[in-house]
This record gives sequence, structure tokens and C-alpha cells, in this order.
Amino acid sequence: MTIYWQDGAARRLEEFPVSEAEQAARVQLAAAYRIFDHLGWTELIFNHITLRVEGDEGRFLINPFGLHYREITASSLILIDLDGNPLRETQWPVNRAGFVTHSALHGANPEVKCVMHTHTTTGMAVACLEDGLSPANFYAAQLQGQIAYHEFEGVTVELAERERLVHDIENRHAVILRNHGLLAWGSSVPEAFLWLWTLQRACDVQIAAASAGALRRISPQAIERSVRESGPGEPRTCEDVFAALQRIIDAKDPSYRS
Repeated sequence: MTIYWQDGAARRLEEFPVSEAEQAARVQLAAAYRIFDHLGWTELIFNHITLRVEGDEGRFLINPFGLHYREITASSLILIDLDGNPLRETQWPVNRAGFVTHSALHGANPEVKCVMHTHTTTGMAVACLEDGLSPANFYAAQLQGQIAYHEFEGVTVELAERERLVHDIENRHAVILRNHGLLAWGSSVPEAFLWLWTLQRACDVQIAAASAGALRRISPQAIERSVRESGPGEPRTCEDVFAALQRIIDAKDPSYRS
């Protein structure tokens, strides 16, 4: 065992090998960080994507606080428990806001394998609107009835907020954090990604359309068909979308795998 000092507290760290499941999770999560960078979904060294390791229900991987998404590799990701404690020695701290938000979902629902959070400009813009996301475009229509809203309480560093966040989200995968940003979760990295991508595109189109004129509403019948026929949670579609983007990242810079 080794001792890791964080925030002035000494914690014992376990010495255990990286399992095959954890290594696969590390590579896929590192790929997700590079995909976010490729898409421009970055905010300096802030924001987070987390992934629970298969078979380790109380542990999940998170980015080291201090690295840009473009710098993240499989080996640099930090394995932490639901209390935010690193389980192996690391030179980087864990961002408290990221731990609080993500541990809330990972700890409350075993179906939550991956959680993604962004501060994109259009995502934050919609989060600042009184009425939130309007059901007035192709992507927004697919998400109607499946979007959760959580009120802004300041920087998410208080543990007490976790219960309220979980209560507001319930089982909905697409989340608008009011006055803050976007969040999505899934039973896999690809599923969480496609929920977030659909929500992000809906925000992009809404902000672009609203700047040009009044939004034209979609009929309730068309919205119902959109939700039924085009929801972003279909496993094969999620896997194919993520795999295509990962191939782009591999061609661009495969260093994330190290």
C-alpha cells in the first residue's frame, strides 16, 4: 500500500493490477475525450466524462484535473471510488465539481455506466433560456419528454446537491443543467455520447434558428413519431456512430491509447 496526499488528507492506496476490463474502459474513455476535442466540446481543463469499470460497481474512471482533453491518454485517467478517493497513485488531483456531479449518478443507478458533461456555447445558451429546449427542430423533437432539468445551485461542490440532482434526472438520459450546461448518461460510452450529441445538435439548431426569426412549432403527432422512431438510444446506432468517430481519432492521433 502507498499513501496519497490530497487536500491535506492522507489516504491509503491499493496496489492492484489493471484488469482487462479496466484497460478496455480506459482506452474507450480516452477515445471519448479525444472525440470531444475533435468536435470542439472542450472548456480549457474543465468538464468531465466518467466511465464505470465493468465488475467494479463502486469505482469509475475520471480525467485528471490539469490536462486538456487533447492530452488525455488511457494511462493518465484516474480510478476513483464513490467518495472521490483515487485508488492508485497519481500526480494529478481530482476535480471536486466533477466528482460530485458524476458520483451522484454512478452511485444512484447501476445502469449509469458513463456520464458526460459539457459547457458548449449553444448548450449553455439554451440552459439559460426560461423555456429551455424548444420542440422546434428535428433533433429536439426526438428528445421531447426525455429531457430532465436541474436548477443551478452554484459550482457543484456540495455533496448535498447530489440527492437533488438524482431526483431531478430520474431515468432520463438527456439533462439540461439550468444556467450551466448539458449532461447525458448511458449504459455505455457510445450510448451516452449519442444522447449528448443529439441534445447538443438540438441546441445548435435552436440558437441558430432563433437568431433568424420566430421558431416554427412541430405538431404533437410528428413529435410523437420522432420520439418513437428516431430516439438516440438504439444500441447498434450508438456503437456505429462512436466507432466511426474513433476511427477518425485513430487516423488523426492514436496516442490516446497509451
